[in-house]
This record gives sequence, C-alpha cells and structure tokens, in this order.
Amino acid sequence: TEMFYDQEYKYHNLQELTQAIEEYIEYYNNERIKSRLKGLTPKEYRSQASINPIF
Repeated sequence: TEMFYDQEYKYHNLQELTQAIEEYIEYYNNERIKSRLKGLTPKEYRSQASINPIF
C-alpha cells in the first residue's frame, strides 16, 4: 500500500510498525479524501450513508 511504498527498513521493531499502522488507519478513515466517495473521507461517507440510506 501507499503507507509502505519506499519505506523499506523504516521500522526497527514490531512496536514501531504497529504504531505506524494504527496512525495510518486513523488517517485513512478520518482525513484522506477519496474521489470515488464523492470527495469525502470514509468516515464522512459512512456517516452520510447512515443518515440517507439508499433503500
């Protein structure tokens, strides 16, 4: 994934890797805008979908 692109040997132990993964998940779900989600973050899209169900 983009998190690991060109990051070989960046993490020195499992704790560093785990922390980086947790931070990336937080970023991906709450900050990263996705064009296929109409310019919303995944969190915003899910919130909007729960307010306006499609069925």
